[in-house]
Amino acid sequence: MIDFLPLILFALVCIFLLFGFPVAFTLAGVSIIFALITSLFGFFDLFLLETLPNRIFGVMTNSTLIAVPLFIFMGVLLEKSKVAEELLLKMSDFFSRFRGGLGLSVIFVGALLAASTGIVGATVIAMGLISLPAFLKQGYPHDLSTGLISATGTLGQIIPPSIALVILGDVLSSAYQQSQLSQGIFTAKTISVGDLFLAAIVPGLMLLCFYTIYFLFKSRNLELISNDRQSSIKAIDLIKVIAPPFILIITVLGSIIFGIASPTEASGLGALGAILIAILNNKLNFQTLAETVKQSAAITSMVFIILIGASVFSLVFRGLGGEELIEQIFNSIPGGLFGSMVLVMLLIFLLGFILDFIEISFVIVPIVGPVLMAMGADPIWLGIMIAINLQTSFLTPPFGFALFYLRGVAPENIKTISLYKGVIPFIAIQLGLLVLLAIFPSIISFLPNYLN
Repeated sequence: MIDFLPLILFALVCIFLLFGFPVAFTLAGVSIIFALITSLFGFFDLFLLETLPNRIFGVMTNSTLIAVPLFIFMGVLLEKSKVAEELLLKMSDFFSRFRGGLGLSVIFVGALLAASTGIVGATVIAMGLISLPAFLKQGYPHDLSTGLISATGTLGQIIPPSIALVILGDVLSSAYQQSQLSQGIFTAKTISVGDLFLAAIVPGLMLLCFYTIYFLFKSRNLELISNDRQSSIKAIDLIKVIAPPFILIITVLGSIIFGIASPTEASGLGALGAILIAILNNKLNFQTLAETVKQSAAITSMVFIILIGASVFSLVFRGLGGEELIEQIFNSIPGGLFGSMVLVMLLIFLLGFILDFIEISFVIVPIVGPVLMAMGADPIWLGIMIAINLQTSFLTPPFGFALFYLRGVAPENIKTISLYKGVIPFIAIQLGLLVLLAIFPSIISFLPNYLN
């Protein structure tokens, strides 16, 4: 029983989360109470809690995490200033006269919004409000329409520059150094957020290609309602709308990849670029800026308070011998690293039903990451596998976050079962990609190895 105290702590946290308690305060509160109770029986040393101020100070002074509020600001401003909405409207208007054109515009804009905002809820809601009525008007099946919108809305997890990858990169870097120290390697190597961005490009593009092929295949024989109306959008006007956010993303990503700027510096460039785009489109005013700053501050506060709560949980978990227990469990699993990875992927997939990527990155990855890396897992490969896995769990019925977002804005005549049926093929595509990346890890490592 004593040996399983860390797992009991983890189970208690999950139970309280299912009751709807806030994540950050659940992580910290349950951990501290559990530490106090177990200390009475001599199972936990309360002096470990004295290290908390230093851990929190380390979180607050982490230069990499400064990129988080700036990337959030960039995405929220593009959403609040209606730049992203205008892009989606004009793309849909221009391509809707072509067979399959509407779906292709949704995939393209979804990828662009994912790269520029990285906020799953905002992307799914925006595309649900704008593109779903257009799909229905042309006679596309409910399941195909909702499935495509939900799937493209979750691309923010994997397409850089992504907030999820920034957070994962920082957590994995710490876990990688810890795993090396545990093996007696005192000249520890590091990984960067830029490496993770590079590694995510090929899998992200593969997902886009698979989505496109599936949509074109499914829509080839559909009897659609023809849109005979001549589009009022000319190609040159469309280019003018697409070019600014596209150039912004390429500039931000390129500056990181080629070592011109750190992720933190590039995020500042992204925030400035978003302001300039809003100004060029005559979309920036004091109210929009004030709302953007307020929402960015709220999201950033949520991220960092969760990180502090996760630090408390991690400290108590390790103080109870959790790291040693995880190592024993992994070493006893048949198949070595492969068996352990399957277990971790399954755990993360299931936790994705009740936790956001932020909580999973801060809570689960620091626990399992060092052990998996000590067993031989490449940190970059591990990060991309986790990101795609989380993206899949956000789509999976009945708890997938993307489905809740789309259900909230979808017309009442679209049944919930249509949403569930619609995402199943896209879940299969993403699981297939996970298997492909597991068999051929060089797909992930190719670009980082080539450019570094």
